Amino acid sequence: MDILHIVVLAVIQGLTEFLPISSSAHLILIPRLLGWEDQGIAFDVSLHIGSLIAVLIYFKPQLSYLLSNWLSSFKDKKINSESRLVWGIGIATIPVSLVGLAITNTGVDVLLRSPLIIASTTIIFGLLLGLAEWIGTRERNEYSLTWQQIILIGLVQALALIPGTSRSGVTMTAALLLGLTRKAAARFSFLLSIPAIILAGADETLSLVMQANHSVAWSDLLLGATVSAFSAYWCIRLFINLLDRIGMFPFVFYRLGLGIALFILVV
Repeated sequence: MDILHIVVLAVIQGLTEFLPISSSAHLILIPRLLGWEDQGIAFDVSLHIGSLIAVLIYFKPQLSYLLSNWLSSFKDKKINSESRLVWGIGIATIPVSLVGLAITNTGVDVLLRSPLIIASTTIIFGLLLGLAEWIGTRERNEYSLTWQQIILIGLVQALALIPGTSRSGVTMTAALLLGLTRKAAARFSFLLSIPAIILAGADETLSLVMQANHSVAWSDLLLGATVSAFSAYWCIRLFINLLDRIGMFPFVFYRLGLGIALFILVV
């Protein structure tokens, strides 16, 4: 791959994985619009690894504390708020895992990559994000979620398998509608991304391994992962720091503009 292509796609992945604007939509559409060849499964895996590294580094102190409490819950046979959150993240990951397995190798995932579908979901879920920003009470943190609400967010996350939806976007939308503050919604969404990214990366890695006679350009993958990790880390940091100041409407307007532009380009 051309170095420019690698850097551009890696930066886009790093930024859009955690912003509520859909990373998959951008990674599908930008190569098409610019006439670039498909980057391939191996490169997608490297970008996911970069995003995963970024979120693990940013949330390292909180993750260490959460996992410590989760492991202690086995010994003490008691669940506190931290270990409960870890269990909740695991439970909320089940729906997207099952749906992902159900559509794998069925051809449905290919059909969903249509520019018209991406344009539609970009607008529809952008409007829902705007509604959540408008009517959300923003009074609670992620530890206050009930089991039913955690399952609901998990079910909503499965919609992110449709390109243009945005995993972070739909989970933050659901969390805001349930009354979480913007930062709490973002934190829960980002923590929820960890198993989701691991599963997506594992699935893509398996597909790569099963491809016979597939040569891998390791230098391209390393560069892609590095740039993706760097851009994703700063995206998370800036997003959380600025979230209360700017709110969600800038992303709503971006999604609406992007969706309209896509309709104009593909119709």
